[in-house]
Amino acid sequence: MEHAITDKSATGMSVSGLLGTNQSDMRDRNERLVLSLLRRRGALARAEIARLTGLSAQTVSVITRKLENEGLLLREQPVRGKVGQPSVPMTLSPDGALFFGLKVGRRSIDLVLVDFLGHILSREHFTYRFPAPDGTLEFVKDAAERLSNQLDAGRRTRIAGLGIAIPFFIWEWGAILGTSAEDMEAWRDFDLRAEIAALFDFPVFLQNDATCACGAELVFGNQDAPHDFLYFYMGYFVGGGVVLNGRLFTGSTGNAGALGPMPVPDQGGVTRQLIDVASLAGLERMVVDAGGEANALWKSATDWRVSPELIDAWIRTAAPAIAHAIVASVSVMDFEHVLIDGWLPDRVREGLVSSVQAELDRMDLSGLPHPAVMSGTVGADARTLGAASLPLSQRYLVDTVPMIGLG
Repeated sequence: MEHAITDKSATGMSVSGLLGTNQSDMRDRNERLVLSLLRRRGALARAEIARLTGLSAQTVSVITRKLENEGLLLREQPVRGKVGQPSVPMTLSPDGALFFGLKVGRRSIDLVLVDFLGHILSREHFTYRFPAPDGTLEFVKDAAERLSNQLDAGRRTRIAGLGIAIPFFIWEWGAILGTSAEDMEAWRDFDLRAEIAALFDFPVFLQNDATCACGAELVFGNQDAPHDFLYFYMGYFVGGGVVLNGRLFTGSTGNAGALGPMPVPDQGGVTRQLIDVASLAGLERMVVDAGGEANALWKSATDWRVSPELIDAWIRTAAPAIAHAIVASVSVMDFEHVLIDGWLPDRVREGLVSSVQAELDRMDLSGLPHPAVMSGTVGADARTLGAASLPLSQRYLVDTVPMIGLG
C-alpha cells in the first residue's frame, strides 16, 4: 500500500510524491524512488533511505545492492558514529547511465552528452538561418557518432536514451524567423522523434523546448527550488513552464505554460504577444539595426558581442511585458515564485530578473500574490539538459516530468 509523503522538509520531495511499498511486484518503482531520493538529497546511508521512503531495511539493502551491481550507485567512505558499526553512504554513480540531449532552436541546434548527474561531458553546436528537418537529422546522426566515439567501448554501452527539446508548431514561425512559410512547412508532417529513433537502438523522447527547460530545474537544478513556480525561458522566443506540487504540469497537449502567445501591452500601450516584446528575437533585430551581426547572440550564451546600451534597451522593453504576463498568471494560479532563465550571460539574466521584480513592485497587485522573481539555476543549457532528462526520468526516476511520444 502506498502512503502520501507529508513531511516535505524531511524528504526534499514533493508533498504529492509517494512513499515506497514492500510488495515485490513494485520493485522497479522502489528502485526509482531510491534513485530519486539520492538525486535530491545526495549521499545517504541505507538506514536513512529506509526512514525517508518507508521501505524496510531489508528491501533497501536488496535495492541498493542491485543498483550498485548495475553500476548506478557507489559506496562512499564509511562514517563512524559514537556507537555501533560505521554507516556507508550510497550515492549516484556519474557513469551509471549516459544520455543525449538535443535542442532544436530557431537559430541553432545543440546535441550534448550528459552523465547520470547531469554534467555535460561533450557537445556539438551549429548555427543556421532556420532549422530544416533533413539538416536536423543529418546533424543528429553525425554529432551523435562523434560524441559516442569520444567514449571507450564500456561507456558507450551506458548510453540509455535521447531526448529532444523542440518548439511546438515550429512551422508557424517562418515570418518571424525571416524566412518563407514554404521553408518551414516541411516540419508540419515530419515526425522528428520517429525519424531519430530509427537511427539508434535506444529510446527517444520529445517535449516542447521551454517545458524541457523547466523540467531541467526539477531534475538537475537547485533541489531547494520552490514547490510551485512559474518559469520563463528567454530564447529566440520566450517560452515557459508551470510547476505545481513539485511536478511539471504540461496539460493535455503538452503545451501548458506556453507563455509566449500571452497578450501584453508594449511600451506604447498596444496589446501584442509576449514573444513580440520580450524575446531575444527583439534584441537580435536591435543588433542588426545597429550594424551588428545577427549571430552575435547565438555562438555563445556566455560571450555576447553586444553593446551594454542595446542590452539595457532590450531589458527596458522586455521587463514590463514579463511583469504583465506574471500578473496575468498569478490571477489564475497563486504562484509565489517566478524563475527566469535563458540563453543569457549571467549578468544579463540578473539584470532582467532585477528589472522584472522592480516592475512588479510598481504594479497594483491588490488581491493577488506578490511573487518573488528569481534566477533559474540551470542556465543557458536548460533546454538541452531538460531534453537529456527525458530518458533519465522515464527510466530511473519517479514520475515528475510527463513526456510525449515515448519510444
